[in-house]
Amino acid sequence: MLALIQAGGAGTRLKQITGDLPKPMVPICGKPILEHQVLSLKKGGVDRIVMVVSASSTAVQEYFGNGEKWGVAISYIVESRPLGTAGALCYLARDFHEDFFLVMGDLMLDVSWERFYAFHKKKKAIVTTFAHPNSHPFDSDLLELDENDKVIRLLSKKEPRDFFYHNVTNAGLYVVSKLLLETFEGMDEPIKMDFEKELLAPSVASGLVYAYRSSEYVKDCGTPDRYEAVTKDCNEGVISAKNLQNPQKCIFLDRDGTINQFGDFVRNADRMELVPTAGKAIARINNSPYLAICVTNQPVIARGETSLSELANIHAKMETLLGQEGAYLNDLYFCPHHPDKGFPGERPEYKIACKCRKPGIEMLQKAKEKYNIDFSKSWMVGDTCQDVQTGINAGCRTVLLLGGDPHPYAKYGDAKPDYVCQTLDEAVEYIMSQEE
Repeated sequence: MLALIQAGGAGTRLKQITGDLPKPMVPICGKPILEHQVLSLKKGGVDRIVMVVSASSTAVQEYFGNGEKWGVAISYIVESRPLGTAGALCYLARDFHEDFFLVMGDLMLDVSWERFYAFHKKKKAIVTTFAHPNSHPFDSDLLELDENDKVIRLLSKKEPRDFFYHNVTNAGLYVVSKLLLETFEGMDEPIKMDFEKELLAPSVASGLVYAYRSSEYVKDCGTPDRYEAVTKDCNEGVISAKNLQNPQKCIFLDRDGTINQFGDFVRNADRMELVPTAGKAIARINNSPYLAICVTNQPVIARGETSLSELANIHAKMETLLGQEGAYLNDLYFCPHHPDKGFPGERPEYKIACKCRKPGIEMLQKAKEKYNIDFSKSWMVGDTCQDVQTGINAGCRTVLLLGGDPHPYAKYGDAKPDYVCQTLDEAVEYIMSQEE
């Protein structure tokens, strides 16, 4: 496997820390950012690395040499003038004819490269971008995806948003197909190019750009505040723990009555309103070792009371509102089925007895497979005993909320939760106390 690392950044905003060093050489926990990247890539099976460096500094070459010390082969592309985030691919196109990872050199990361690449190959993508939610989607560039994680639009933070959006940001990490290098055929000399604007965005129309959604740690260190935060995470072992080769802990969350206000079925986005303390509670999960994943029964689809597109808009509003409070869900799974028939306008194809409708655990199983979740160290939180029974069936610990559905014991009333409280923030407080 091959990786190209853009390592020529000057790090202007980090001058007080880097001095004259290139930004990717800034030390974190005793090693340059670049060394953390090399070690992660090596662990993931990457044995050849090309580093794009500036002619104004030889610090990277002097530190890494040919890579023998790290068990990888390192070569260099030296830019006599800045070529942006994609110009140097012209050189790569001449010498290599395979898929490769493209890594921005200011990213502190630890990811499962094998999982990332397997997703890329499965989708037969021309470009796969590493994507994740963040705590400030309102001022971030976002990706709009279809139900199969195909990228259908890039949403710039500079464009006005008079609509609800899903919290999916581009992390600056890619798998690039050799087919994309055909862009550079016939180009004698490289020109300055921006990867996202001039290669990724035009490729979206091909239908072959996908987003690999992951909870793993990928953060840039471009400002002093970010540098300090990443250093803290490194010292506390947060970065390595989030690699999906390691089992993850999760707090599975019901939706209605847990995240959003309980009431009549939410059939359109106007009815989606958060529980007042839900954003604060989920933000606390985000800053803990746990993932936050919503699993929700949505029989409104089977009953014909709303459409899949409107349900997506409902969830987009939920993610937009959470983002405004600095919170996010790592993922969301819903069951559209309902076994009972006889509703006006119902959709027969969804009127089935399925395995995903809670207390079935198929939604949790899908999350487990995608995120390597250890059920025995995870929790299910919801406002009915149906949620409690779901958690019990999966082997999770459980919390029952009494502040949502006024009839929490109506179904599966014999299911015994591990803890009972009123609201999600109380539940999270209890769960975190069990970690101490």
